[in-house]
Amino acid sequence: MTVSREFLAGLPKAELHVHHVGSASPRIVAELAARHPESPVPTDPAALAEYFQFTDFAKFIEVYLTVVDLIKTPEDIRLLTYEVAREMAAQNLRYAELTCTPFTTVKRGISPEAYCEAIEDARIAAEKELGITLRWIFDISGEDGLAGADGTLEVATKVRPEGLVGFGLGGPEIGVPRPQFQPHFEAAVAAGLHSVPHAGETTGPETIWDAINYLKAERIGHGTSAMQDPALVDYLGEHRIPLEVSPTSNIATRAVASYDVHPLRAMVEAGLVVTINSDDPPMFGTDLTNEYVVAAKLLDLDEAGVGELAKTAVRVSFAEDSVKTALLTEIDTYVEQNKE
Repeated sequence: MTVSREFLAGLPKAELHVHHVGSASPRIVAELAARHPESPVPTDPAALAEYFQFTDFAKFIEVYLTVVDLIKTPEDIRLLTYEVAREMAAQNLRYAELTCTPFTTVKRGISPEAYCEAIEDARIAAEKELGITLRWIFDISGEDGLAGADGTLEVATKVRPEGLVGFGLGGPEIGVPRPQFQPHFEAAVAAGLHSVPHAGETTGPETIWDAINYLKAERIGHGTSAMQDPALVDYLGEHRIPLEVSPTSNIATRAVASYDVHPLRAMVEAGLVVTINSDDPPMFGTDLTNEYVVAAKLLDLDEAGVGELAKTAVRVSFAEDSVKTALLTEIDTYVEQNKE
């Protein structure tokens, strides 16, 4: 059973796990690098493609942070955000929760107010001009530790842009215990934000348990190692805690050896709620359409099955009910009109 790439490209989609800086395509990175020639990031597309080759997760973080260093002004932030939205809209994304890491930019000299104003200006323009609804998840970058957590919480709760819906935790998992961030997540949740930490990407199920028990996770970013713990699988299924799965990312960072052994199918067969995402798409040579191609193959889905997968992302998103209803209807209409 196969679903055509053409069908998947046209499918209206929502994405819940995709990073702001990590969505910068070679075109966008080259434009930013040309603005800042002192950067080690190459401007030539072929050289950029080679630059984005990773040997492991640590190398990915290193490269990612050099791209972060290209964002030096509010104008850079606005450019990045709007151009990412443009490329999402070209894939028929209608809604995206974009994970932003404001502290990594603020600590480089841009004020929290200027940062939030830039992403909000881009969000409003993208919805009006491109037909895509953006919402923000502000995440703590694990390598910045408690200082980063303090700074992220301050931006999230004191500046708080209108589009902000969630509070997360990304970056390295090894050596970054989740319980230390409990007070920050408690404060964010008390302020009305949703808890969406990464967990179980490069570590075992215990990190997912910590995200649930200490950070009150409503969704789990990645959750790749969840299937190693039957009790955890039961808990995730019983409490309907969604996993934000990004297959190609897992291969690129060596979190999973190959698509053949990726746990996505086992997750679905166990009755877990899963959504399909691209994580840092240009850096991993993918996009959301391609991730649906991968998922359709791994799960042996037809058009209706892919439509249900797309609707799951909408249902477990933090979008307003009106946005959800409109997008669910659009997906149903598309599938009905285009299925073979």
